[in-house]
Amino acid sequence: MAVSHAQLRAFHAVAQQGSFTRAAERLFLSQPAVSDQVRKLEEQFGVLLFNRTKRSVQLTDLGEQLLGITQRLYAVAAEAQELLSSSQALQTGSLTLAVDSPVHVLPFIARFNERYPGIRFSVVTGNTDEALARLFEFKADFAVLGRPIEDPSLLTQVLSTAPLVAFVGPGHPWSERESIVLADLDDTPLVLRERGSMTRQSIEDEMLRVGARLRPAIEVEGREAVFEMVAAGLGVGIVSAAEFGSSRSMRVLPIDDCQRYMTETLVCLRTQGARRIIETFMDMVRSSLTD
Repeated sequence: MAVSHAQLRAFHAVAQQGSFTRAAERLFLSQPAVSDQVRKLEEQFGVLLFNRTKRSVQLTDLGEQLLGITQRLYAVAAEAQELLSSSQALQTGSLTLAVDSPVHVLPFIARFNERYPGIRFSVVTGNTDEALARLFEFKADFAVLGRPIEDPSLLTQVLSTAPLVAFVGPGHPWSERESIVLADLDDTPLVLRERGSMTRQSIEDEMLRVGARLRPAIEVEGREAVFEMVAAGLGVGIVSAAEFGSSRSMRVLPIDDCQRYMTETLVCLRTQGARRIIETFMDMVRSSLTD
């Protein structure tokens, strides 16, 4: 029994979008047409690929395995498309970047977009673990990780290395200080990133090293949420100095005895490195860093 391309395409769209309706919109088909293709695929092999309720569509274990195959299939198809259309000189195309913080890649995106205005960028934020997962699931072309990484399946480029710093809102008692030490953070209310964040792991390790108590006042997802909570006076924030920027209305406090540095690393899958658009973006990043 052969699997039709239409059935696989319908399955892949539903799995990616998490909805038959959104999948139909993505494929420019009617919702019943997409449902019919998936139903025929399941009936043809006597399997269940989705658990369906009135409110949600969830992949079964078999569906998860099939999604891994279709992700590789369509990544190869995209590579073939780029190879065959290379004469267009990157006039069209798209790149998806999974990043822990957009600030590390915005200058490179701007430079690449100036040179190749037809390329569309999508930036998805999350912690380092989430960014790496998106890359290996073929949901992103590049990932920016908050740590160095050695993996033969990846091509890597270090973007920056910077120390951890603390920061407080303008009304905080520390707002007039020049710097702090780790002991100052002992039992001090902190606004922390979610577990899986390299920033959080780093400050936890540093506090443990000096025997200081870590006191999470609030835990939030995403770096911007940390800035908002600190600005609201809910505690002290911790971030890489490279990510703070100069436009914040908060007080940056170097941590004098902190030994941990944050390294931001751009990575892509080695198997995807020959794709023209990926190779060109990586080359531009490397040349920008050596200018």
